[in-house]
Amino acid sequence: MVRVIREPYGFVHKDKGPFKDVYGGPDGQVFVECMRIRPETGTARSVILFSHPVGGGAFLPMVTALAAAGRHVIYCNPRYRGNDTALILEKCVLDLGACIADLKKRFGYDEVVLGGWSGGGSLSLFYQDQATAPTITHTPAGDPCDLTAAGLIPADGILLLAAHVSRAVTLSEWMDPSVTEEARPYDRDVSVNIYSPDCPAQPPYDDAFVQRFRAAQVARNTRITAWAKAELTALKAAGEPNAERAFVVAGTMCDVRWTDPGQDPSDRPPHTCYLGEPKIANDGPVGLARFTTLRSWLSQWSLEATRADGLGNASRVTCPTLVINNTADLACTPSHAKRLFDALTLSDRSYRDIKQADHYYTSRPDLLPQAVGEVDAWLSAKGFA
Repeated sequence: MVRVIREPYGFVHKDKGPFKDVYGGPDGQVFVECMRIRPETGTARSVILFSHPVGGGAFLPMVTALAAAGRHVIYCNPRYRGNDTALILEKCVLDLGACIADLKKRFGYDEVVLGGWSGGGSLSLFYQDQATAPTITHTPAGDPCDLTAAGLIPADGILLLAAHVSRAVTLSEWMDPSVTEEARPYDRDVSVNIYSPDCPAQPPYDDAFVQRFRAAQVARNTRITAWAKAELTALKAAGEPNAERAFVVAGTMCDVRWTDPGQDPSDRPPHTCYLGEPKIANDGPVGLARFTTLRSWLSQWSLEATRADGLGNASRVTCPTLVINNTADLACTPSHAKRLFDALTLSDRSYRDIKQADHYYTSRPDLLPQAVGEVDAWLSAKGFA
């Protein structure tokens, strides 16, 4: 068996903002924590760079298994490691770009393949889009964040592994549409409350109910966006351009896919999600966007305002891309993988299904070698050594 070496390291890069949005550290500097995972012996010309808006994936089964298969891997934790309350996706792009520049200098890798696992998929696509043809100079809230002057180095390939379309789309598809007033989140509209026994619609749902349900989810996302924009405008008008407001978003794990397995059918078990029982997770403390801020909502959760638009970003990607779908995934359902693949306009794109595999390969670790084999074969075929 190949022995895997883990080498934690970090680096500091400059990023002067008008106010601090991370805990601790000096003004104008950002610390990025990374881990290099590689075989004990041998060298490599290419490296797989995994990242995620909130990091934390250095010990994912896929990461370790790729290193055991002979690949060099780096996991990059952006500045918001473990806390997306004030997360700005444009700044995650800056951290990822600084990581690529650092790893090329530090380790001498010639080629970088972005490993987009789960939420890291849309971040990888967002990064590559802006690294290839940067357009962004400000965040959706209007704060300076100049990606056009950042010198972002484009990646040479992208892996989309159990990836979802984007944070904003995923949240919207999971938002509880029965919440009609954010100030009274537990007074819910029973007509679309799929967790209530009094809901007139019961699974399997008809198309009319699903369309109404989805439209109400989008409407709720849009209402919060309008409110967040109005709050920021009011703060600026009051002479407080850097002021921020934190708020709670209740009901963020409510999807007809959890209660009706006929929606977006796959091999996933019904009546559960990756956070356990959906009804409990819907208002639990670890739900998507549970605690957030005005600026962060606009950057990562707003359908209207976010620039991390996985499908739009994917349409502008020009490097080789592999999409892998785990057919029993309880987080990123098959339609997300298919939408991402269809959004890619380049000819050098590939798609693979790993039958019966769950999101993390924890339920079916026996399927991990198959997934690693698909990734390794694709990398070899593209000349990444």
